Amino acid sequence: MMAIEGPYLAAIIARLPDPTVNLAAFGVGFVFAVIIESPVIMLMSASTALVEDGPSYRALRRFSYGLATILTVVQLVTLAPPVFNGIAYLLSLPTDVAELTHGSLAILLPWPAAIAYRRFRQGLLIRHNLTRRVAYGTLIRLVTMSVTALIGFQFFSLPGAYVAALALSVAVTVEAIASRVMTRQIVPVITGRAREEKRMAALSLPALIRFYAPLGLTSLVALSIQPVVTFFMGQARFTLESLAVLPVIHGLTFIFRAIGLSYLEVVIALLGTRREHFEQLRNFACLLAVVSTAGLSGIAFTSLSHVWFQTISGLTVELSLFALLPIQILAIFPTLSVVLHLTRGLLVHAHNTRPITWATISELLTVTVVLFLAIDTYDLVGAVAASFAILFGRVVGVAWLLPAAYQIRRGDLSVKGTPPTNPAHAK
Repeated sequence: MMAIEGPYLAAIIARLPDPTVNLAAFGVGFVFAVIIESPVIMLMSASTALVEDGPSYRALRRFSYGLATILTVVQLVTLAPPVFNGIAYLLSLPTDVAELTHGSLAILLPWPAAIAYRRFRQGLLIRHNLTRRVAYGTLIRLVTMSVTALIGFQFFSLPGAYVAALALSVAVTVEAIASRVMTRQIVPVITGRAREEKRMAALSLPALIRFYAPLGLTSLVALSIQPVVTFFMGQARFTLESLAVLPVIHGLTFIFRAIGLSYLEVVIALLGTRREHFEQLRNFACLLAVVSTAGLSGIAFTSLSHVWFQTISGLTVELSLFALLPIQILAIFPTLSVVLHLTRGLLVHAHNTRPITWATISELLTVTVVLFLAIDTYDLVGAVAASFAILFGRVVGVAWLLPAAYQIRRGDLSVKGTPPTNPAHAK
């Protein structure tokens, strides 16, 4: 359901005045917002893996609040005209796109804190097998987003980029409030569990930082891929068209790769203290990979692509044709997403998070090199070059993780990082 919101917002913008400029502006503004909040993305995995009693709950809650505060300040600094204008200049953004991007990012100011709070709370739900409530929260988010978008368009005549940013900002705030309501019964149960005195230091701040820093850095580096792509789009052929269709392409691929994305917490929660459920999780991952890749391919290589891009997303015929080859290049991406998050789940479960960061760095470097070669040497159209770069980068990132995950599966790699909160890990 979360994956639907990108194409949904793009479809709204496409039906409002100046769709190309507003699609480009919202795409860039959303990338800024996501990069800034990227360090909090893995809070759900951390909460699922670590929170089991009162001390661990309070430790991670303090950490989450502090991280959310820091990132909100970072977004405020980014909005300062000298800073933002400098970034817009580096990205070669057209003036009208830059102005709308700045306004969109300002509207998204509540984003980092709301996402941090929501993901911390949702980790508690996953750990206590209340995953259905996570879905309810997302449904509330989508309904709120729809209502807000309708009000913004009907009563305030806002530009499309502002309508989408306002809808998203209000929706994540309401979802954060809903996540608090949904966890109000389990928090007293968690805080009522006392930890043995000799294990109180297990979730001290230094230990939390050692465990979480690679995860937070991973999200930051991974989401830095988008601004790198945006920068190169300014140097490529058909800059405006590429910036306009990339959010739509990203939204469509995200619908199918989100299946793999959500599998990370599933692996952490269900793998078992001695990883005894690995084979069942691996077999189910294979099923997810086949289904998700078949779904995206069914759109990318058939007439359904025109239905999606023109009828649903509201793109013009020209932009729809422009997006066709990039989405076909990325058709295999959902399989890579499933493999990536299965291996990441193994590593987080073993508290060995450092290889995840290095794999993501290798992915970012690959994307940068491929973009440079595709645009500077081969003069490819921007959106096509971006699709090739993103695909090759993910292949390298997955390949980097496989040896470490294999070692964990074979039991050859000892647990590193934070002392385990589950006594069975210590054995």
